[in-house]
Amino acid sequence: MELLIAYLDDPAGHNMAKFLSQEMTLDGDIFRGKYYDLIIIPTPAIFADWIEEKFDYDGFVFLSKHAAASGVLALTCHNTGNFSEAKFGGNDRQVAVPHAFLQKTYLQTLKKHQSQFSQFQITIEATHHGPTALTKPSIFIEIGTTEQQWTDTSLCNSVATLVHQVLSNPIPESPMAICFGGTHYSSKFTYELLEGKYALGTVIPKHALDNLDEELFSHIMKQNNTAKFALLDWNGLGKNKQKILNFLNSTSLEIVKL
Repeated sequence: MELLIAYLDDPAGHNMAKFLSQEMTLDGDIFRGKYYDLIIIPTPAIFADWIEEKFDYDGFVFLSKHAAASGVLALTCHNTGNFSEAKFGGNDRQVAVPHAFLQKTYLQTLKKHQSQFSQFQITIEATHHGPTALTKPSIFIEIGTTEQQWTDTSLCNSVATLVHQVLSNPIPESPMAICFGGTHYSSKFTYELLEGKYALGTVIPKHALDNLDEELFSHIMKQNNTAKFALLDWNGLGKNKQKILNFLNSTSLEIVKL
């Protein structure tokens, strides 16, 4: 069973949690449900590396707001991790276990209902921020991009309804891939997730490839131990292209150039 988590002072996450909890039973700090449980925490979700000390679940789904300097309206989801210094939660140079199959099913579900969200870009983000230390799969599901959207209860309820739909049904497995290169909002990787056969684990964008060394690469491989493929944004690897190829050639991953 999954545990859904929302931060009390995150308006988008809290709105989604309030909607979902209406059909759940409060048991101490936990809202109990048929398909998942839910908690509302008093501290920011990006610092929730402590969750497993208190709660034992198969995976963790963080409901959250999304902010971007561009102001582009977006509905996003992403796995978590840090490729260098941990400036926004988690630990330095640590990536979480990705929730790859849930991410694929959720984003495809969003896409099927795009008519409800016609103003919004539906996209994954590259792996970033905490928490990073959880041993079970985790993912952030986010509503962007300004206070107007975060406090829009109709929007939050609509997204929460799809979260419930996804978690109320069996989630199919797909061939899993680790992704290298591209931008923070990778159109190539998002397309593969929506239209292709792959579920995506850790996504290392171009700007983070400088930080990739043998130690970090080995750690990423361990956290993505069911991955069979490496998706490369071939024109988005920059000066690190050969380094990435050298790392991958030491593995059994099948390389797919996009």
